[in-house]
Order: sequence, then structure tokens, then C-alpha cells
Amino acid sequence: MATIVRTPSETWKAVIRKQGWPTTAKTFRTQRDAKDWARRTEDEMVRGVYIERGASERLTLGAALDRYLSEVTPTKKPATQQTEIERAKPLRAFFSKYSLAAITPDLVARYRDMRLATALKPQKGEKSTRLTSASTVRLELALLGHLFTTAIREWRLGLAQNPVTLVRKPKPAEGRDRRLDTTEELALMRAVDAHSNPMLGWIVRIAVETGMRSGEILGLRLSQVDMKRRIVRLSDTKNDSARTVPLTREATRVFQEVLSHPLRPRGCALLFFGEPGRDGERRPYNFKKSWNGIKKKLGLADLHFHDLRHEAVSRLVEGGLSDQEVSAISGHKSMQMLKRYTHLRAEDLVGKLDALKER
Repeated sequence: MATIVRTPSETWKAVIRKQGWPTTAKTFRTQRDAKDWARRTEDEMVRGVYIERGASERLTLGAALDRYLSEVTPTKKPATQQTEIERAKPLRAFFSKYSLAAITPDLVARYRDMRLATALKPQKGEKSTRLTSASTVRLELALLGHLFTTAIREWRLGLAQNPVTLVRKPKPAEGRDRRLDTTEELALMRAVDAHSNPMLGWIVRIAVETGMRSGEILGLRLSQVDMKRRIVRLSDTKNDSARTVPLTREATRVFQEVLSHPLRPRGCALLFFGEPGRDGERRPYNFKKSWNGIKKKLGLADLHFHDLRHEAVSRLVEGGLSDQEVSAISGHKSMQMLKRYTHLRAEDLVGKLDALKER
């Protein structure tokens, strides 16, 4: 039986001492609340389902986010670390004062609906406001869900369940199908080639020719490029799987220009380098500002740099490579994911359909 006692501060303290379980105590405003809690807790102990919730009731989501960002986030890739810091901001604004034990599936659903109805600050050149995308909300919920998983499995905070797993996630957006037409490509290549820093043109051409991600290109070092065998070895990739990318003739020509660049500083292993920082170290060339300026000037505001990867992978498929060969080059682990990146032009398939009829 539990012991219910009156405290000097005129509250009621319930103490449970049961063989096989640690002594458990909790304080309440009324005697009835203390008795109700003691009865429920003893029943859970008898059924073997009791969980010590004290730690999760004391720890707020704001404090839990701080711990997650300081302990878990640093183990991830630098790009992921920065995006998690940004994704944590709306979570903190909504949940900060709630204890982990107080966050229910209903509360998470309220957050989801609130975020989907949130208008984003218009970007430069945008005439109308946009709502927060379903993909953004899904990623925020994924971060919150992993925080709860970590709290349950590693921090041992005594949570009965992960509330995020019981909430319907927003439907993911359709994959982008932006392709470059001939006129756009000619104008884009002419513009990036005319830029004062030749690295911008090289980066764009390599993206179109190889399908490598921007982070993979910017992180390239001299030791990764084998001109004799016409390959580039990638070890630091988005999905942590090393791969070797074969080079087309055009990609080979571009890499030859990169490697023979007369202004390459001595001792710099990066292919695409920026100015030295305060510590004297050179970091990857930051081309985003120049890239965005050229897009705006050409009227291609809807073109993302990642669309160049779509373009490259689609061309590999149109060139007759098998799905396995394309995935070996692009690094996609699943055929379903690869399918989202390969958008074939219908007009390019007309000839193949005609050839089928002639057989």
C-alpha cells in the first residue's frame, strides 16, 4: 500500500514502496489526486508496465532540443547540422515550455496543422506569399520524432511512447521535373562561362555532365580525380556510400582545365577553392550568390542547382544506360528514388516507339 502524508507546505505526498520496484514518490495539491496516482501506479507495477515518468515530466522540449543539438546533431554531416538547427526553431517556438511527458499526439497534430497554414516570408522577387510546404513540415516532424526516439532509447527518460509515430504525416510533394531546354542551356552556359571566376562555369558543367551533387563537387580534392582512368572517386556522399563516377569527354575536358588552372595556390588540395579565411585556411568556393544572380538575370528563377542533377541523370537514362548502371553513377540506393529523378522527354521516346513498330 502507498503512504499518503501531508507535507509542511500543505501539499500531499504519495510514497510507494513495493518489492522489486524502486521507491517512488510524487507530490500533489490534493489528497484525492495523491491517492488516484498511487492507485494507478501500483496497478501498473502489478501488471509490469510501470514507467518512471519523473525525468520526462521535468524535462521541457526546449531543454531536450538543446541536449539533442549538442549531443546528437554534431555526429551528422555539416550540412545536416545546419539544417537541423533551422528546423529546430519552429519546434522550439511551439513546444518549448511543454515537458516531454505532456506532448501528446493531439498536440503534435496541432503543430502540423499550424505549420501547414503558416505563410512564409516572401523571397526577393516573389509577388505572392507561400505556405510552408508539406516536405518542410515532414522534416520538422522527423526531427521531433528522432528526438523522442533518442530520449526513450538512449536517455532512458521513461516515456511510454513516441507521440510523433501516432500522427499522420503530410503527403510528400511530387518530385521536381524541371529540365533544361536547348535555349536555356545555351544561355546558362554562356553566362556562367563569362563570369569573372571560371570555377562557376566548371562547377555547372560538371553537374550537368556527371550528376554529382553540389556538396560532392565542392568537396572534391586532387587525390579523388584520376584523369588517366577518367573517373572521380567520391567517399563523402549524402547516403554515406562511396562511389566512383565515370567522366564523359566533356567532363574530362572540364577537369583538365580545372587541374591546369594557373592561379591554383600551392598546397591547396581543393579543386574549387575560395579565398583564405581568418585562420588562413581555404574552404570550398561559395558560388550561390553568383549562381542566383545569373539565374535572375536570365529569367530562370525557378531553376535550382539540384535540377542539374535531374538533367544529368535523365540524360543517362535517355542515352540507353540501365537502371543499375545509372544508380551506380548517381548513387541512388533505391529504384523508386531513382525514378523521381529521371524525367524523360516524351518527344525523345517517339523515335523508340517508331522503331518498335518496324520490328
